[in-house]
Amino acid sequence: MELHDLRPAPGANKDRKRLGRGSGSGHGTTAGKGTKGQKARSGGGTRPGFEGGQMPLNRRLPKRGFNNAKFATVYETVNLEVISNNFKDGDLVNFVTLKEKGIVKGNKDGIKVLGDGEITKKLKLEVDKISGSAKEKAEKAGCEVVVLG
Repeated sequence: MELHDLRPAPGANKDRKRLGRGSGSGHGTTAGKGTKGQKARSGGGTRPGFEGGQMPLNRRLPKRGFNNAKFATVYETVNLEVISNNFKDGDLVNFVTLKEKGIVKGNKDGIKVLGDGEITKKLKLEVDKISGSAKEKAEKAGCEVVVLG
């Protein structure tokens, strides 16, 4: 068998449904939308949650309480194992260096180091938060841990 002999499995590639291309296509005239009515029109149909004019469920239920989602602080998490694999002895590990190496994207409120994996290198960690196990492992390996404001 050669590269030019390769073919997709029978039935794997289907032609797309070409609507409104004449009666010979099988989808002419009404283009598979039946006849008349709201759903036959362009942009037809109702928005999600519409109940035909009846008071919708999301408006019938009481609105109570406070949701912290808008105000919550969200951290990008980095495990010790990832740090250990990407940095050399004596390197500085902070937001800038992590972003340069493509470990974090930088679209959140800070960096939190988690304790998954082992670390053997002596690094300087400048992070916003660090878990207890990660701090313990890092200090045991001889790392300098600085938790920023």
